[in-house]
Amino acid sequence: MAEEEGPTIELRQRKKPKSSENKESAKEEKINDTPVPERAPKYILFQRFAKIFIGCLAAVTSGMMYALYLSAYHERKFWFSNRQELEREITFQGDSAIYYSYYKDMLKAPSFERGVYELTHNNKTVSLKTINAVQQMSLYPELMASVLYQATGSSEIIEPVYFYIGIVFGLQGIYVTALFVTSWLMSGTWLAGMLTVAWFIINRVDTTRIEHSIPLRENWALPYFACQVAALTGYLKSNLNSYGERFCYLLMSASTYTFMMVWEYSHYLLFLQAISLFLLDSFSLEQSDKVHEVYKIYIFSLFLGYLLQFENSALLVSPLLSLVVALMLAKCLQLNVKKGTFVAKIMKVINFYLVCTLTVTLNIIMKMFVPHKENGHMLKFLEVKFGLNMTKNFTMNWLLCQESLQAPSQDFFLRLTQSSLLPFYILVLIICFLSMIQVIFRRINDKSLKETVTLEDGRIGERPEIIYHVIHTILLGSLAMIIEGLKYLWTPYVCMLAAFGVCSPELWMTLFKWLRLRTVHPVLLALILSMAVPTIIGLSLWKEFFPRLMTELMELQEFYDPDTVELMTWIKRQAPVAAVFAGSPQLMGVIKLCTGWMVTSLPLYNDDDLLKRNENIYQIYSKRSAEDIYKILTSYKASYLIVEDAICNEVGTMRGCRVKDLLDIANGHVVCEEGDKLTYSKHGRFCHEVKINYSPYVNYFTRVYWNRSYFVYKINTVISFQS
Repeated sequence: MAEEEGPTIELRQRKKPKSSENKESAKEEKINDTPVPERAPKYILFQRFAKIFIGCLAAVTSGMMYALYLSAYHERKFWFSNRQELEREITFQGDSAIYYSYYKDMLKAPSFERGVYELTHNNKTVSLKTINAVQQMSLYPELMASVLYQATGSSEIIEPVYFYIGIVFGLQGIYVTALFVTSWLMSGTWLAGMLTVAWFIINRVDTTRIEHSIPLRENWALPYFACQVAALTGYLKSNLNSYGERFCYLLMSASTYTFMMVWEYSHYLLFLQAISLFLLDSFSLEQSDKVHEVYKIYIFSLFLGYLLQFENSALLVSPLLSLVVALMLAKCLQLNVKKGTFVAKIMKVINFYLVCTLTVTLNIIMKMFVPHKENGHMLKFLEVKFGLNMTKNFTMNWLLCQESLQAPSQDFFLRLTQSSLLPFYILVLIICFLSMIQVIFRRINDKSLKETVTLEDGRIGERPEIIYHVIHTILLGSLAMIIEGLKYLWTPYVCMLAAFGVCSPELWMTLFKWLRLRTVHPVLLALILSMAVPTIIGLSLWKEFFPRLMTELMELQEFYDPDTVELMTWIKRQAPVAAVFAGSPQLMGVIKLCTGWMVTSLPLYNDDDLLKRNENIYQIYSKRSAEDIYKILTSYKASYLIVEDAICNEVGTMRGCRVKDLLDIANGHVVCEEGDKLTYSKHGRFCHEVKINYSPYVNYFTRVYWNRSYFVYKINTVISFQS
């Protein structure tokens, strides 16, 4: 009887689980009931090791080859090694020149501490203005590059400029490697990684801006984001062991924080990622605990970034923080709801509404109580962009005219189609999206899902990492359809998702399940297609695009700008050390880098004061009097004015987007809307009139240098009113 009562008592106890002790015992029983897998034969272990080794070797080799390709292409494009230092520096245009100039300043500083102090209390760049350049321009990459250059003793081996661009090219190699690994993790074959890299390089005009501007913040930041996405992909996988999960978590934490430190707009991209994870969690795809661990990484990175970025209030009022806090609060309110019931479904809807409401409310409250200078001009730009507001403001209209801030052109879609990327991406996205919807409806109808999905099941939509990438790419793609500059965030993941899909037997099996294929064994056909399709794509890409890549490397391009070189040489030889130059912001960035002289404005668009300065200095190309221009320039303590012939006589392809047209609209000298009154200007365009050398222009300005592209005028301190 004693032997019979034992099991009976045990069964009764299982019917009444209570408290955490019973939960733990249930877990132990589940673990004990799980059959212990037999040790795999040696040849299977060797096969797995060989597969991982070859894949890792291919990933690292792809990254290294891409970095070497960028270096070789850059050398061919600019003849970099055959140029003098001044000519090399001129290749850094606009804001890129500013970033590199601060890297040079750090190397010239007597110590690292002194260099950081001078950058955080910088009054030698912009006249009448002291700025914290490290915070305002996110100069953490330049700080690290200068430390590495001096700490490694590279000054005896390599020139500073080669070390600097070499780091950026190396990061681009890591970028490609991370995309390779992500596609490999999702598909299970490193062939997908190879195809990802091929598509990325072939479509590099639309995947990266590294060729146009090396020091851009996104070129430093996006490789870290790619590493974070790769780690997140591995972390979300259902069959990951504890060691792999821990490694992915640590890599994700480190890359998230680094990404947030090097790019001021990083929290917006992480906000989109958080929305994707929130939707993934809402679909109850068995990854709720992991998703909330990622939320903790966001909070940790935000507050650590806030402290180390000189108490950057933009992080406190960011939508990312509001969303994560709202999600954590909603999680606390949802703990005791039993799954699978009608109440649980209602609570899901309430939870979704609660999170959205809390996010908006918290963000408004934070902005009310936290002093911040969050990019207000961005909100104004978006209002005008979407037609919610109209403006004559020069800065807003100038931004709207920038090609990168307009909707994508047809050429963009044509290029993606010619490389076969877009058709396969659409196919993969449709299959994954429909499979995801199928899984959601099964959840709603309380149909149980398998703990482990096999190839024969053909349910790719049950994999959490796939669902995350589908949602994330849809969000990024939606933004890229509005603003072309955001395609550089979206297109790399288009390459990765398309490559994963065509190389994944699961995706083909999902398609065959829907088609109810009976003539051929669907599993066998899926395995064949997952090898044959990427092979055919790879061979066609090799035949069509590889010769073009080789031609680009063999073709010698020449960057020849003698007028700018002559101007910089004249400034360094003739201008006083205390001189302050005024002109277009793009040119001022080059002057700061090449000469070190102080300027009146910079090509930066995250500071309201600098935006106002830029607009005022641009008045030299408007129909304003010599006296008005003189007052504007002297208010910024400018001593020299540089007029660019390319802007003064600009013949733009888009009429109404030339600088002088935008100034005429802002000043009311032309009619831009019905009902506006034309304001007649009795003055000619200043940049034309000042060249003629007649009164009153010669009373205020004296020409001291000119060439085919630039006219330099000294701003008179003693004004002579002689006719």
